[in-house]
Amino acid sequence: MKLDGAHVVVAGMARSGVAAVELLLEKGAKVTAVDRKPIEDARLASLGIRVEAQEEASFARADLIVLSPGVPADLDEVVQARGRGVQVIGDLELASWFLEGEIIGITGANGKTTTTALTGHILQHSGIPAQVGGNIGTPPCSMVASSREGQWNVLELSSFQLETIEQFRAHIGAALNVTPDHLDRHYTMERYAEAKGRLFVNQRPGDFAVLNADDSLTRGYAGQTLASVLWFSSTRPVEPGAWLEGGCMMLGGEALMDAAEVPMRGIHNLENTMSAALMAGEAGASHEQIREAVMAFPGVEHRLEFVRQLNGVTWYNDSKATNVDATLKALAAFPGGLWVILGGKDKDADYSVLAEPMAAKARGVLLIGATAEKIERQLHGAAPVSQCGTLAQAVELAFARARSGDTVLLAPACASFDQFENFEHRGREFKRLVGELGR
Repeated sequence: MKLDGAHVVVAGMARSGVAAVELLLEKGAKVTAVDRKPIEDARLASLGIRVEAQEEASFARADLIVLSPGVPADLDEVVQARGRGVQVIGDLELASWFLEGEIIGITGANGKTTTTALTGHILQHSGIPAQVGGNIGTPPCSMVASSREGQWNVLELSSFQLETIEQFRAHIGAALNVTPDHLDRHYTMERYAEAKGRLFVNQRPGDFAVLNADDSLTRGYAGQTLASVLWFSSTRPVEPGAWLEGGCMMLGGEALMDAAEVPMRGIHNLENTMSAALMAGEAGASHEQIREAVMAFPGVEHRLEFVRQLNGVTWYNDSKATNVDATLKALAAFPGGLWVILGGKDKDADYSVLAEPMAAKARGVLLIGATAEKIERQLHGAAPVSQCGTLAQAVELAFARARSGDTVLLAPACASFDQFENFEHRGREFKRLVGELGR
């Protein structure tokens, strides 16, 4: 679409929306910025853009509508505009029109942030030009200016971003897993899985699809792509691909490294490492370069992040565990003696599957936020429960009750928006509260 002179409405003025406005203005578009709540943004003000109310009149003259990831594609005003023949895309699709270089796209219900960061780290450590962004850190539209031929754009991609793509193409795409999440937005697992699978539909022969052989939904994506499929598995050998064998991580039929050398906890992080290794290998990294980079990887903030040890009690921040499956993976990374902080904004999740691991590993469950009562009901008494209300009260109670050798784990299984701006805000607040203990 020709953007010069086109009237474009951008809906949602979080980071991605603001970045889309900036890119569109650079391309000569006439931009209207809308949001459902009043916003004053210094960057937009400096560009002469005032944020309008998100209502039908704001969309009336649009030639193109660009949605931020947080704006549902079935918003009434958007559906009406689409019915008038207006093209509706997301910020990812917009950025892809102008990104130079090749694209690595990574999606999954869990692990995509760690895998994206690790893939970019391996490439950069190996001297392969790469920049990292997408759903992590830098919005796709903000990456356009720094993109260039011969460089990899490593993108974490959410279902919200993928559901609105049209021509976006990942030269290397990865689906780590598909487990229930965001059902308040997608309504059914089928629609959620379909949104994730859109990552592969525009791939061509010569591209690569990296898929989890142990996940039935990701295995299904192999049938909807023209790319060559690479597998990873933590349970059995897979060809072509990466797998675990006798405590060793295998890549392309050769030993890559001992699993014990991976500096991140949990079997899920071994899976993340295998997928990153496959992608980095196809982008030109050698086995030795991959191994060295993995061993030097510092990890990702808010993902099973060690906070401190105090009086023999270890504290971990996994605020990124915003769904039940992520919390299950966090619980699996520890042998027991856990005080688990759960709760936040519900995403229409089933928390009953947490009952068995809580019974096996938790000394206590500390509940916070809007979903606390639902979680308590669905745990069915599997472990002692305390209704704490706030994160501060949960930390205080854990400090009082935990004993030497125990672990306190923030792994909420919920979104953060009932009490916090986002999961990063929740994780930072947890670390601040834990840092002040014992003073």
